[in-house]
Amino acid sequence: MIEINSVLRGPGMRHCSRVLLLVLLVLPSALWAQAKSSSDVSYRPDVTITLRTDIADGKLVYVSESGPTRGEVNPELRVPEGAVVQINLINGDGAVHDIAIPEFDAASSEISGKGAATGIVFRATKSGTFEYYCTLPGHKAAGMVGKLIVGDGPAAVVEQGKDLSKDPTQVGEPVGDREPKSITLDLRTTEEEGRLADGSTYKFWTFGGTVPGPMVRIREGDTVTLNLSNEPDSAHIHSIDLHAVTGPGGGAAVTQVAPGQTRSFTFKALQPGLYVYHCATPMVAQHISNGMYGLILVEPEGGLPKVDHEFYVMQGELYTASPRGARGLHEFSLDMLLGETPQHMMFNGATDALTKTHKMEVNAGDSVRIFFGVGGPNLISSFHVIGEIFDKVFDQASLTSPPLTDVQTTLVPAGGATMVEFVADYPGRYILVDHALSRAEKGLSGVLTVKGDADSSIFSSPEPIDPHSGH
Repeated sequence: MIEINSVLRGPGMRHCSRVLLLVLLVLPSALWAQAKSSSDVSYRPDVTITLRTDIADGKLVYVSESGPTRGEVNPELRVPEGAVVQINLINGDGAVHDIAIPEFDAASSEISGKGAATGIVFRATKSGTFEYYCTLPGHKAAGMVGKLIVGDGPAAVVEQGKDLSKDPTQVGEPVGDREPKSITLDLRTTEEEGRLADGSTYKFWTFGGTVPGPMVRIREGDTVTLNLSNEPDSAHIHSIDLHAVTGPGGGAAVTQVAPGQTRSFTFKALQPGLYVYHCATPMVAQHISNGMYGLILVEPEGGLPKVDHEFYVMQGELYTASPRGARGLHEFSLDMLLGETPQHMMFNGATDALTKTHKMEVNAGDSVRIFFGVGGPNLISSFHVIGEIFDKVFDQASLTSPPLTDVQTTLVPAGGATMVEFVADYPGRYILVDHALSRAEKGLSGVLTVKGDADSSIFSSPEPIDPHSGH
């Protein structure tokens, strides 16, 4: 993993492009030129805090600009031990200021003039109570000082919320070579606060209590009766539009379900493929963004060929009033939605669902199939697995067309899907990304771990492998 210190302090202009790329990833653009960091700090913070300098009651102060402490003067900053912490500082009064926490070797550049900005990045390596303050002569005594609390006790208490993220191994049962049959599918919609990331939550709307909803797996020719129930404690009407359905609104025209009610319809699966389903109640984009999407697989006659591992992965966007890194409950922002500028992006319902919460593990030599969809509601995905090449890509999730072969990256539209297959040839840590790579900084990444013995005929190097390098 690239460390900020090693780059910022490297000699010569040959590092210029790396510096710019790194700092732009770490800090808002207004801060990049003046960022300072302590040692042992990776470029991706676990906690981001924004403070503004100001004058209050005749004193020089810091004012919180983010999270649950927003608006507080010299707020208590509470972070877990071991976390990488980024503190952004914006000049709000025009005087010369800085910010420092000596115990973590963190000290910013000086800034002057309203709107100027700087920042510090450090790892909270020890628990306890520490001071952050302005080092300019007299400023600390004039009021520019606050507490940083690291570690156990009240400082370490973080409201995580319920885990609503979807386990990627929950792919449903393959249909095999069975004949078509009649199926009853019961789905419920919920509205519940769930974990978004460490220290932050969101009021998600779901199918079946997870984001995405359950992967539905049926056969071409099946007759399906779908019963959609809306939980009594919901505050909104919900519905379902399945792209696999031929009929009014994909079912949405007959499933506008009020809280506490159930509505039903029956459809025949006419065409095989991998299809998105989502809520289609106005405002449709808000319902989708809030978590109401999933995949339905209609397998062709005879089913899909057997592989060693199958995974279910969906990309989503979340439009919040507060930025990624802010702690506490995030609120929906209509302005961000209409501007198509998500603050959070994720695989399977949380920013670390496929990096921390759920494991995707295979052995070297195993065949892998990924059912991939984009809930959206707005952005196209350039789906890519770093260090792998897709042996087969079923473009647009067509299961009856010849697949593309030897594909590096595949485009998947909002409300679309694909199916990719490859052999995991070499052990290591393989990162799932949308290759619009700035989205990884919003939480959009996953990890596929391949275990086993290395084959030097495929890859070899005298250098040690850094599992965090590259992306």
